[in-house]
Amino acid sequence: MTKEALTKLKIDKPNEAARQRVKKIWDGIAKPLDGLGQFETIVAQIGAITGTAQIDLSKKAVIVMCADNGIVEEQVSQCGQEVTAVVASSMVRGNTSVCKMAKRAGADVIAVDIGINRKEEIPGLIQKKIARGTKNFLKEPAMSEAEALQAIAAGMEIAEKCGRQGYRILATGEMGIGNTTTSSAMAAALLQCDAEEITGKGAGLSREKLAHKREVVSRALDRYCFKKDEALRILASVGGYDIAGLTGVFIGGAICHIPVVIDGVISAVAALTAERLVPGVKDYIIPSHISREPAAKKIFEELGVHPVIDAGLALGEGTGAVMMFTLLDTALAVYENQTTFDDISTEQYVRFE
Repeated sequence: MTKEALTKLKIDKPNEAARQRVKKIWDGIAKPLDGLGQFETIVAQIGAITGTAQIDLSKKAVIVMCADNGIVEEQVSQCGQEVTAVVASSMVRGNTSVCKMAKRAGADVIAVDIGINRKEEIPGLIQKKIARGTKNFLKEPAMSEAEALQAIAAGMEIAEKCGRQGYRILATGEMGIGNTTTSSAMAAALLQCDAEEITGKGAGLSREKLAHKREVVSRALDRYCFKKDEALRILASVGGYDIAGLTGVFIGGAICHIPVVIDGVISAVAALTAERLVPGVKDYIIPSHISREPAAKKIFEELGVHPVIDAGLALGEGTGAVMMFTLLDTALAVYENQTTFDDISTEQYVRFE
């Protein structure tokens, strides 16, 4: 992947005829018009993405990008980088939260080592390691532009492979100590916000530690003097391999006409980065929940998407996105097993403009 090749990528417009067919089916089901609210809109969006009113989400997966972040040197998290490898190993064994939730939702977990700071491979992880973690972005850019592009390409390859294997919808997840600091720095740069309003507690910090974390982000913004439209430079300078890989998943999903579900603030930053790099990606993105990280709401507003789950989630790993799988399956129970107004001998509701 080169910068030039990335800028030449084109995203097809979703199929509007299919979207209208899905809406017509919803209106013909014996219920109040728009009775399932945003779920009707999302199912119609999925129809537009896939080009058919026959919505099939039977094969689904959550792609979890695992990577370490050099900024942990600055004491911005409660624990050290060694935890990333521990959790990733547990994920392979099916013991983490996302694994248990994905099993209940009937989804596969695709865990990827895209930058864990460990020499030995963790058996069971897909190996896409770019480097053993990023560098400390207060001292030097987190990665080179070439490394950022390599990570994006890795995410695209995984999404495209999922398409070939018949997956109908993908969720995005991550694991990496320090990645709420990288995502906060990226969000601040992409949205041109101050560190104070964009940086949250992550996995849990004291008031003093949070103030330090915000100072770290602020110093990074001063160091690099980002412009809003420098998405690739922002990613390479203060991002993480997990964010870069997820950026590729969003781009690859759009290219392959596969809906991709955003999880929390880290995958939301990746979604925004993908849209900035390849305009049109956002039409293929499905929101799930509104993270309690302060950057999340601003990113969703920028993308023009509206999460349906507002529960103060901050678990990561793709857990909120996997919850969305279950909600979509529930809504599809009404859509697929249609009870029409004729079935109940009742006049259909009329839609007034």
